Amino acid sequence: MRHLLKLLDLSPEEIVEILDLADKLKYQKAHNIPHPRLAGKSLGLVFAKSSTRTRISFETGIFQLGGQALFLSANDLQINRGEPVEDTARVLSRYLDGIMIRTFAQEEVEALATHGDIPIINGLTDFCHPCQVLADLMTIREHKGLLSGLKMAYIGDGNNMANSLIVGGLKMGMTVAAACPKGYEPWQQVLDYAAENPAFSLTTEPLEAAVDADILVTDVWASMGQEHEKVQREQAFAGKYQINEALLRVAKSDAMVQHCLPAHKGEEIARDVFEAHAAEIFDEAENRLHAQKAVMVLLMEQ
Repeated sequence: MRHLLKLLDLSPEEIVEILDLADKLKYQKAHNIPHPRLAGKSLGLVFAKSSTRTRISFETGIFQLGGQALFLSANDLQINRGEPVEDTARVLSRYLDGIMIRTFAQEEVEALATHGDIPIINGLTDFCHPCQVLADLMTIREHKGLLSGLKMAYIGDGNNMANSLIVGGLKMGMTVAAACPKGYEPWQQVLDYAAENPAFSLTTEPLEAAVDADILVTDVWASMGQEHEKVQREQAFAGKYQINEALLRVAKSDAMVQHCLPAHKGEEIARDVFEAHAAEIFDEAENRLHAQKAVMVLLMEQ
């Protein structure tokens, strides 16, 4: 593993390696065992999209590993004034030991990896959110003890979270059912990947997807950059594409709930369901830190 660009690039064994190391690093953090495995290393954090969890977890994570983070807003870089991505990649490779980028186009992340000489970590694009889903898989394994054989149901927009959950879940031997409104399906590249896998199903009916689910997952109806579609999306999603008590009744009795946050309570998830499962959801948020530390170590420790 040279980069983390998308989960489609990783083997199941590489995902397990990340999760196992994340568990170890979480244990060391909880027991105040120093683990400065990236001492002297510098990670550039390039943000074209703002963030709470991504920025704080990466900055804190690299610090706990003995390195330093440099926050690089896209507004402050020459790339925002037309400098080619390939030139930016070659320059930053001379200064840094790794780059995390949170942006819109997957092609920009791939271009950094192609033209640079240092590891690139995808902190989110419109296509995928690999770091978040690694944290989700880590959290599910913590609570359930395993991944293979579990059923995960995703309810909502076929966005970057849906794309990465489908890929990550299937690679880990899970059954994955997605319920999305017509016209809001996961991306075709992901549907092509999942097409021959009998463990995957896509429906427009949330109740159908949620039957016997071990995990229910959702995300906001309108992601960052889609605010102009808010009214249209509310009409497509409201009243149906919500994790609520009706879905929990058809899921397993011990089903857990995950949400990448921020949550719009009362929209994609009922307020009472969110609060009843808040411990699981905030375990998921915490595990961004540990999963990303594992990624940084595996990519940057030399």
